[in-house]
Amino acid sequence: MGHENDIEDLEVEEYVQNIASSGVKIQSRIASSKIAEEKSSIEKKSPSYLPGSQRVWLKTYGCSHNVSDSEYMEGLLKAYGYEMVTEQKDADVWVLNSCTVKDPSQAAFMHLVTKAKSQGLPVVVAGCVPQADRTLSGLEDVSMLGISQIDRVVEAVEQTVQGNTVRMLAKKELPRLDLPKVRKNPLVEIIPLSTGCLGNCTYCKTRQARGKLGSYALEAIVDRVREVCEEGVSEIWLSSEDTGAYGRDIGTDIGKLLRAIIEVLPAEGVMLRVGMTNPPFILEHLPVISEVLRHPKVFSFLHIPVQAGSDRVLTAMNREYTVAEFRTVADYLLANVPGVTIATDIICGFPNETEADFDETLALMAHYQLPVVNISQFYPRPGTPAAKMRRLPTDIVKDRSRRLTRLFEGFDPHGSLVGQKVAVWFDVEVSEFTRLAEDTDEASTSGGGVAGDKIAKKQSVGHTKAYTKVLVPLDESLPGSCQLVHIIRSQRFHVEGVVLQQLSPRNVNKSIRNDRDVSDGGGSRKQSLPVAKYGKEKTEAAAAAECCGSSSTCCMSSNGASVAGTSTTNSSDSSSTREDSGNGSYVGWSCAVVAAAAIVVVILSRRRLQ
Repeated sequence: MGHENDIEDLEVEEYVQNIASSGVKIQSRIASSKIAEEKSSIEKKSPSYLPGSQRVWLKTYGCSHNVSDSEYMEGLLKAYGYEMVTEQKDADVWVLNSCTVKDPSQAAFMHLVTKAKSQGLPVVVAGCVPQADRTLSGLEDVSMLGISQIDRVVEAVEQTVQGNTVRMLAKKELPRLDLPKVRKNPLVEIIPLSTGCLGNCTYCKTRQARGKLGSYALEAIVDRVREVCEEGVSEIWLSSEDTGAYGRDIGTDIGKLLRAIIEVLPAEGVMLRVGMTNPPFILEHLPVISEVLRHPKVFSFLHIPVQAGSDRVLTAMNREYTVAEFRTVADYLLANVPGVTIATDIICGFPNETEADFDETLALMAHYQLPVVNISQFYPRPGTPAAKMRRLPTDIVKDRSRRLTRLFEGFDPHGSLVGQKVAVWFDVEVSEFTRLAEDTDEASTSGGGVAGDKIAKKQSVGHTKAYTKVLVPLDESLPGSCQLVHIIRSQRFHVEGVVLQQLSPRNVNKSIRNDRDVSDGGGSRKQSLPVAKYGKEKTEAAAAAECCGSSSTCCMSSNGASVAGTSTTNSSDSSSTREDSGNGSYVGWSCAVVAAAAIVVVILSRRRLQ
């Protein structure tokens, strides 16, 4: 192929060479006097595409691990200069982070892929769907970003908006935990402990996507906890496909990690939430898990999916535990952790599940009356062993789902809280809903009326030590603090109350200004746009150029290695696919181009002002 088809195309190379030869120094500040000197030269050589100048819409499906991945991708894109938008219609390119657990989430994801292509929008698909099934119909002509390649999202977006299709699906070492990040909830940090799992469930496609267990080093996780506490978060969620299995591949375990994390948590202001764990790998850690869940800095909450109450069905699922072992875990926690909340999952209508099998599931749920039960109908995932099993008739599956739901809705898990005064930790979440007023007094709080009238409410959201959801009258001063709340009403999925007094203020080591802040992963910087040196308004592209001069986090890999150049065709009429080795981290010519782009953006801004 000719030189004009290299991934750094000729026009960009000439542009960068021109900037370098002109004497403009690429550094954290670009002297304003140089802008006028280089104006004519830049205008002659400016490419039609400016890296980091597009608007990006990012949509996330799936678990908290996926949410964390999206937060890292958004942080990288923003640090590079891309503008993140909240509406599809405002975007120049879409990034879709997918989930492969269930048919509905994958169908919703694929609908967006089709929609983007029909509108002629560049689209990058990330997450478990492309990683598990790169040949899926509908993904042939879109860029793909694998689960361990999220630190290369800038490169994927840049190539895609230029008309190229890239495939970055090769497995490599885990992305660093100290990458730039924009939290969906600025007070909640989600820290992935690992990726993959040690199980091999017959119905699950996540293992195909995330692979075998790969744990982060204990020290890296603890360092991240220190950093985010300094940044002012009030909650830390530990996320994993199986928290109980953490460390088995690197010679440590979940107990050691949890104790190490608790040691570095501040005295007040930050609460820890332990992530989902399957029964087999938590059994040997029950004493330490109970000790941790009793700790005043840790929510007394644990998600333990049982999936079925029948050993015969669990064997068909290859879950590698028995109902008796689940009972051992549940009974131990209930006996040793006061007020603990145990959440679980149930799959209704697994292939060959008999009525007797399902009755055992109903009996198990009736016995424990757990406050959180995620009920799903069985969906065969292509490529899994369960997809080849004989399915039950759809009407039977739906009937079992309805019966379990009716049983669950008969529980009253929060009624005992009414009248109590409990500690509640608040974040920025606000609940907005409409319901019928229970009495005239409640109706009057929404502008008058009587019992039975519809009332619209906005309420601040918090959680008790057992992670029960608490709604109180809206108060913008509550996020990040712990308050004493009087519980006055119990609903099926939450309780309502009134704040009595503050128990502890928010973690204010470093204030979190808003959801546009970019954590650099080191706890030392937020992406801000001060007015100085760049005329009336400093642009995000200029800020990105400055960032490149002062820190390698934004656009350099940890070892400074450049991406191996693989030929690709850049054409407005056709695109070619680049199958990436996955061994490099994005850098290439990014610093020089970002600095050059900053100059162009400033010049264009000034011309508009004139």
